[in-house]
Amino acid sequence: MSLVIGIDCGLSGAVAVLEDTKLVSVHDMPTLVIETNKKAKRQVSAPMLASTIAAIKPDHAYVEKPASRPGQSVVAMFGFGRSLGVVEGVLAALNIPVTYVAPATWTKQMGKPAGKDASRHRAMELFPEHQDWFKRVKDDGRAEAALIAVWGIRHG
Repeated sequence: MSLVIGIDCGLSGAVAVLEDTKLVSVHDMPTLVIETNKKAKRQVSAPMLASTIAAIKPDHAYVEKPASRPGQSVVAMFGFGRSLGVVEGVLAALNIPVTYVAPATWTKQMGKPAGKDASRHRAMELFPEHQDWFKRVKDDGRAEAALIAVWGIRHG
């Protein structure tokens, strides 16, 4: 029996848990709001993420590792880089082996067309018993985490 997690690192990302090929659970990325220079900003919470992943006790983690995109702001890239760093630090501290996968790789191999809705629809196809987990537009992070985990099982 193999227990793996797929992680979409964004603030609207998630951690999906697969036991062999069965989707067991999906956890929204734990975030908190901090105030910096009188502005409220959301960040991934390292302690809450560590607690979530430690409770799962995965054998392996598959993590999306995208590169910067043309037109993306420096602030947005810095924020995403911070989130990815928190995920990397938590997985390292918990001694969980990690495989990183580029978005272009997993999306192509999982048969996902372009667009966030496509992730949700593909996850609903693969996991019809859990369609409720992916029904809202904001559930794209959950869907992508689940697809990354499936990619890991199939290609990791």
